[in-house]
Amino acid sequence: MKPVHQHAVEARIETKKSTVLTQIKKNYSAYLFLLPKLILFVAFIAIPVVWAFVLSFQEFKVFGSEWVGFENYAKVFQSSAFYDALKNTFLFTLVTVPFNVISALIIASLIHPLGKWSQSFFRGAFYLPTVTSMVIVAMVWRWMYNHDFGLFNYVLGWFGMDPINWLGQSSTALWSLIIMQCLIPFGVGIILYLAAMGSISESLYEAATIDGANSFQKWLQITIPLLKPTTLYLVLLSTIGSFQVFTQIIMMTGGGPGTSTETLVHLIYKTGFRDFEFGLAAAQSIVLFFIILVFSVIQFRVLRYDD
Repeated sequence: MKPVHQHAVEARIETKKSTVLTQIKKNYSAYLFLLPKLILFVAFIAIPVVWAFVLSFQEFKVFGSEWVGFENYAKVFQSSAFYDALKNTFLFTLVTVPFNVISALIIASLIHPLGKWSQSFFRGAFYLPTVTSMVIVAMVWRWMYNHDFGLFNYVLGWFGMDPINWLGQSSTALWSLIIMQCLIPFGVGIILYLAAMGSISESLYEAATIDGANSFQKWLQITIPLLKPTTLYLVLLSTIGSFQVFTQIIMMTGGGPGTSTETLVHLIYKTGFRDFEFGLAAAQSIVLFFIILVFSVIQFRVLRYDD
């Protein structure tokens, strides 16, 4: 005979199964609408991610891959190219993320007091570059950085200065890309900050006014603390995007000169699709995943919003 507690456990399991089946039958139409998206997610995200993890332990061959264990990961951490790419990606992220988030906060704070029509105009103006293809944006900036007829060297010529080979020398190439990224408005951040500011109760500002606080004090003591959840989301979003920078690199420098603008995603691309070392590229992508995960956890713990 089965013990009494085992009967109780089995009874609870059966009850849960019955509840789940009841909910599925009750909401089957919703699950049918979700099914196409779920199939696409599994086919193009879940399966490739799992396959990349499995592939990272193999030396890929068209006719039968060879299992090599952690050999690919050892190659990753022994590669000077990987550390060069990691250093460049860290620098790119360290500069662009704070600049983009802070500039979005300041711009949104300047737009928020304006009237309805003015807000709509500036929302559209700052969000427009976001919907523009980064390929097109990179091509425009590559023209502006051109050594012979670029806009920046043309302006330098007004002051009698020699032209600079912005993208063709190691000392300026990466910083040129960083400047480009900083000067592209962080449209998503501005829109989200404006929406968050609109949800802050006016009574808080009225109470601060009665206490004698000026506009800057109200912005510093009320607006910024209450925007902390939005700031956390934007920092995470911007950090992930910076670690995955690719389009600007491949369109403007190709990782050069030398390895001065090589980034992790571009290195993964070259390893997989130029050198056809798919196992090593998969290992590099898994390492990148864990780097982003660690940074995200740290940022979440530092910026998390506690009621």
